Amino acid sequence: MSEHTTESSLETLKEIRSMMERSARFLSLSGWSGIWAGSVGLIGAGIAYFQLKEYEQNLIEGHQRSRNDIQALTLELLPLAIIVFVIALLGGYYFTYRKNKKAGVSIWNSASKKMIVNLGIPFAAGAVFVLALINNGDWQYVSSGCLIFYGLSLINGSKYTVSDIKYLGLLEVVLGCIGLFISPGYGLYLWAFGFGVLHIVYGIIMWRKYEL
Repeated sequence: MSEHTTESSLETLKEIRSMMERSARFLSLSGWSGIWAGSVGLIGAGIAYFQLKEYEQNLIEGHQRSRNDIQALTLELLPLAIIVFVIALLGGYYFTYRKNKKAGVSIWNSASKKMIVNLGIPFAAGAVFVLALINNGDWQYVSSGCLIFYGLSLINGSKYTVSDIKYLGLLEVVLGCIGLFISPGYGLYLWAFGFGVLHIVYGIIMWRKYEL
């Protein structure tokens, strides 16, 4: 076999491998999705901060001390967390859809479906775990639980998308583990850093790496 034929065969194999990798992975996530999610996360953390400050002030003044008052605070923070998640998700979908539309690629394919399933399983388990913590009044572990299970979701889903997302997941898990051993008063700051700052940094890196 001539040298030219060998090189041609190797090039063909590389092209086939590249095509198989593209079909097996959802490679069209938008960096703007991360920037959007991080920005929304920071805004949500800011709103929660003022709600908690108001509650603490009422505690100092002796206005709120019963379990009913804690449940009322929960009813304020839980819908806020859900709203932030939905807005972040919708924005992320929009930016990714726009990127795929420009590239002429379908956003719903076998790779994206596998990615969602693999993301969803740890995420759903984490949601149940966090709701159980809230129900039992174990607020000090809520922030860490959110970060750890979200990070595990990203790591599990990274098998079907860009590998960069795995490193974001690892950072979220590490941050959540740190939160288990520090004062509960820092929980919101860790939440803001994990879901806000890290997402923005990740989004910028993704944008510069894949979209510039």
